[in-house]
Amino acid sequence: MTPIMSKRDAAAYVDSARIRQGRTWAELADHLGAPLVWTTAALLGQHPMTTEQAARTCELLGLADDVAESLALQPSRGTPAEDMADPTIYRLSEALSVYGPALKALIHEEFGDGIMSAINFQVDFRRRPDPDGDRVVITLDGKFLDYRW
Repeated sequence: MTPIMSKRDAAAYVDSARIRQGRTWAELADHLGAPLVWTTAALLGQHPMTTEQAARTCELLGLADDVAESLALQPSRGTPAEDMADPTIYRLSEALSVYGPALKALIHEEFGDGIMSAINFQVDFRRRPDPDGDRVVITLDGKFLDYRW
């Protein structure tokens, strides 16, 4: 019996097939009828896909059943330390480092004592044209969870 492929290896197969076929993440999300950021994160190993979603993705990309098997597994979520040094990921982390305390203060002022859920959560991404250079718009949409004593 062979071991199940790691989610990181499955993600590499998905990304390679996507690039070689000239497909976008948006095309894959549309194919599955799922949100863009969620689909991209799932295909990069951060969420489990349903067996059907994994099979449909692998069929579209011409990937083997062992990739689909891995895509359906429960992940160990998070970003490896070496990926945190990537300038795009680092800048997102920096933005939360700078604005996190202000957002925390605003959440507490507006909602009370609690947190924004990252489990009951949606994230959206879009490009907004701007005369001074296009803007990246990221919307974090999490349910407020109050602390209950």
